[in-house]
Amino acid sequence: MKERYIAVFDSGLGGISVLRSLLSALPQERYLYYGDSANAPYGGRPTQEARALTLAAAAELAGRGIKALVVACNTATAAAIADLREIYPDLIVVGMEPALKPAVDRFPGGRIGVMATELTLREEKFAGLLDRVGTGCQVYPISAPGLVELVEAGLGESAAAEELLRPILAPYAGKLDALVLGCTHFPFAAGVIGRLLPGTALFDGGAGTAHQTRRRLEAAGLLWDGPGQVIFENSDPSPERLALCARLLGTAGA
Repeated sequence: MKERYIAVFDSGLGGISVLRSLLSALPQERYLYYGDSANAPYGGRPTQEARALTLAAAAELAGRGIKALVVACNTATAAAIADLREIYPDLIVVGMEPALKPAVDRFPGGRIGVMATELTLREEKFAGLLDRVGTGCQVYPISAPGLVELVEAGLGESAAAEELLRPILAPYAGKLDALVLGCTHFPFAAGVIGRLLPGTALFDGGAGTAHQTRRRLEAAGLLWDGPGQVIFENSDPSPERLALCARLLGTAGA
């Protein structure tokens, strides 16, 4: 049982930023990363469509005898995490949430932006997070349509990403203490975002998700002592897509 894979699921390639954090926290584990790039992005879809896609991917992964499922996608978590925990009560299921609490802890009473997909920002899970930890701060929800597609094309740090983000972020330049990257794709554009918002601290949920995964595995007695392994699979299984997976893993968080 301990040697079984930890499945890491995302709507595409963004969850590789979380996989990087998992490998840092649990390098000895075996990981099966599955990205649904053929259906990405989920963030602009109706909630029921994102939920159906997430549940279908989870069913396939759970059928392969995994020991944990990390939903490394804020959108999929918002759409389906409650359903997943109900359907798989005996499986460790770990989801994402925007890293608002660490930002608030560092900047109490501060001005904090949360950049995420439309679906994440409109769901009750995000509203609950604001009620729980956002009190006393000025929180600015920021949608960035089109950025997920650029990351999926390997262009997160490109001139095209800067052109896309400049008008979105210009109103916040010099006005935010922190920006929470509430989509796992967005860390792959952190360099561009940092240039457009100099002096603004960036936060993402990868480390917190990795910590929670380790805690759950340890409590269940399911930590594996190696050797570690990473397998990439994708609903778009082209050689170019899988090569991009490996490249992003090497640059995530860099």
